[in-house]
Amino acid sequence: MDQLLHHLRHLGFTEMESKIMVELARQGSASGYEVAKRLGVSRSNVYATLQRLEQRGFLRCSPGEPAKYSVLKPEEMTRMISDQMRTSLDYVQSSMPKSEPEKPVFYNIEGDKNVFENLSRELAEAQHEIVVDVWREEAELLRNDLQQAEARGVRLLWSCDGGEGMLDQPVPLPGLPLYGTGNGRKFSLVVDRRWCMLGMRGESCATQAVVTEHPVMTGLLLNHFAQELVLYELEQDMGEELESRYGHRYEDLSARYWSSPSGEDDKN
Repeated sequence: MDQLLHHLRHLGFTEMESKIMVELARQGSASGYEVAKRLGVSRSNVYATLQRLEQRGFLRCSPGEPAKYSVLKPEEMTRMISDQMRTSLDYVQSSMPKSEPEKPVFYNIEGDKNVFENLSRELAEAQHEIVVDVWREEAELLRNDLQQAEARGVRLLWSCDGGEGMLDQPVPLPGLPLYGTGNGRKFSLVVDRRWCMLGMRGESCATQAVVTEHPVMTGLLLNHFAQELVLYELEQDMGEELESRYGHRYEDLSARYWSSPSGEDDKN
């Protein structure tokens, strides 16, 4: 009962309207006096509410003395509410003033729930391409959203650090340093080459992300992603040759750019 009243209020009905409609649905039909008596409220409030609901089309009133009121069948009521809300939503979407910000802005988002809800909404709107650079843990959380996007025909380019097999064809990259917070895992996504999210997540740090449509940031993330994949492919094809040709110098180069500032390997 409380849940039903809660959802009716969520749909825009007042508490009195909700209680009256539920009571009429339970009894079939009743006069204003009967409804007021059953609910234990003043008749004046009940009569005013009955008239308002009748005018809105949710109640039917039979002729006679006293007048009897009945509520629409549930399927009729929900269809009417759905049609009204759809009409209002369409009007708001088409009529709300649109203004583009003068400059691209950066938004900070904190918390697992906020970050992944924001991300899921954007992935659901992707039309052409999604570029993903994540760790195993985040790949699992995004699996359904990415698979749904791919099923719509969206091109998916992605890499996954920390393990294989999260999606259909993962590209495990060499372990790059994670600067900043202890055990945090960096993740980044670029949608349709216009929107991007760059964040950090881990057991010992709060989930945080930066979201923007700034072309410089999206360009940096796309370039970083492409360079990682090119380097990975080169190492896969020419790893032994690189080591034999450059010897310790190749190891020094790798350590210089792929190791943490302290020189210790990252542990994650």
